[in-house]
Amino acid sequence: MTRPITVGVDGSPESLAAVAWAGREAVRRELPLRLVHAWETADSGEHDAKARDALREAASGLTERHPQLPVTTDLLDAAPVPSLVAEAPTAEMLVLGSRGHGAIVGFLLGSVGQQVTAESGRPVVLVRADDRAEHEAAGREIVVGQQGGPDDTGAALGFAFETAAARGAAVRVVRAWSLPALYSFSPASLKLLDEAGGLEPYEKKALDEALRPWRERYPDVPVTEHVEIGSAGEVLLSVAARAQLMVVGRRAHRSAVGSRIGSVAHAVMHHAPCPVAVVPPS
Repeated sequence: MTRPITVGVDGSPESLAAVAWAGREAVRRELPLRLVHAWETADSGEHDAKARDALREAASGLTERHPQLPVTTDLLDAAPVPSLVAEAPTAEMLVLGSRGHGAIVGFLLGSVGQQVTAESGRPVVLVRADDRAEHEAAGREIVVGQQGGPDDTGAALGFAFETAAARGAAVRVVRAWSLPALYSFSPASLKLLDEAGGLEPYEKKALDEALRPWRERYPDVPVTEHVEIGSAGEVLLSVAARAQLMVVGRRAHRSAVGSRIGSVAHAVMHHAPCPVAVVPPS
C-alpha cells in the first residue's frame, strides 16, 4: 500500500507553508498527499465551515502548482493530538506547521506539534511560516544527527539519505561527542578506545560504521562526516544555516505530564531555522 504524506491544516501561515513543503516532497517521492483538519468540536457550525474552506483552499493551491499530484482532504471530528497520532500509521510522514523558535514561542509548538512528535510512530516534519522552495536549492545540505551505535539512529539516517536522493542533495552527518568521566567506560570500551587511538578517532570510526550500509544503498549521495566535540544540540545548530532540512532521531519517553522527546530533538525543533524531521526508532 502506498502511504500518503499527511499534513495538518488549520489555515494558519505555518500550516500553509507545511502544505507547500509537503506538496513538493510528495512530487519528488511520487506519493499522494492527504490534508486533514482536526478539531474536537467540528460540526455543521461556523468552525466546521471555516475548516472545510481552509482544506479546500489548501488543496486548490496545491493542484494549481502540481496538477498531477493526487490530493485528498478530510475533516476529523476529534482533538488534534490524538487525531494526528492516529493518522501516523497509514502515513509516510506527518507534516505540521511550526510557529517559530525561541524561549517563548516554543510553548506554542508544545501545544500540538511537540506532543504529536513524541507520540507518532512515523516521522514528523515541522515547517516554519517563512519556509520557501528556494531554500531547498543553492547547495544546502540535508543535515542529520547520529548518536550511539549503528542501530541507534538508523531510522534517521535512512530518512536523511532517502530525502537527499530524491532531491539530488548532499548529506552532512553530525556526530557530537564529549569527554565523559573515565569511570563510565567498561573494560571492553576502554580496550576499543585504545585500539582506535583515542576518543576522537573512536567517534570517527563509530560514525563510519553507522554510515556504511547507507553509503552502499545510496552510492550517488555525497556525504560529509562531521565529528565535533560538544553538545549534540549545539553542534547540530551550529551548521543549521547550511541545511535545507535537519533530521534527528527521537528518544521519546513518558512522564507524569505526558510524552516527551529527547533534549537534542527538542533543541533542534525549537531553534533550527529550517524544516526539521524528527524520526522515531524503526
